[in-house]
Amino acid sequence: MVVYGRRVAEYILAKHSDKILQVYLAKEINKKQFSAFARLNVPLVHVDSKKAQSLARGGNHQGYLLEIKPLVPLEFSVFKAMDFVLVLCGISDVGNIGALFRTAYVLGVDGIILCGLRDFKQEGALRASSGAMLDMPFSLVYNALDVVNELKFADFKLYGTSLDGVEFGGITQGKKALFLGAEGEGLSARILKKMDENLTITQKRAFDSLNVSTAGAILIDRMVNGRF
Repeated sequence: MVVYGRRVAEYILAKHSDKILQVYLAKEINKKQFSAFARLNVPLVHVDSKKAQSLARGGNHQGYLLEIKPLVPLEFSVFKAMDFVLVLCGISDVGNIGALFRTAYVLGVDGIILCGLRDFKQEGALRASSGAMLDMPFSLVYNALDVVNELKFADFKLYGTSLDGVEFGGITQGKKALFLGAEGEGLSARILKKMDENLTITQKRAFDSLNVSTAGAILIDRMVNGRF
């Protein structure tokens, strides 16, 4: 798969150079960076703007494009041994997924389970995460209810999110999972009923709702650090 953009390319070069299969450059870069790419012993190709735009599918590549190995999702069973798991139910926007990967990685979530996706666009989510997705274990499980039941059986405390929920009451001990639903639909009634607690974020002004990645960041921080 091809990812693009200076920031994510620099991150992959610094942290995950073993995943790079080919480098495409659409502009001159500094000698130190060029030497670092050259030392990888992979094809390094200069491309014109038309080819670069094609590889980036019209995105803002900033002259940096990398072909890398596809990321391999982990088996769901691995997540049962983790302490804090984030479960994304029906969230398909790669911008939101990437932002949640970045936030979850920074704030200390152990892994992310993505549910309800038949075709997961890794490239867009990876770019939106600024590379953090490379360091965050993730799994793909289509049926969210299977995840609910398996995590309950593995002694996780399950937290849903709902406009009708309650404010988070403080840091909890033991294993926990936070479930986030897609904007608009949210979590299904069947999932909400199976949660140990459903959380909300009190708003100071009347508005539709927070962006799911923003709401997720607030709740993750509260669950990790106990801030309100």
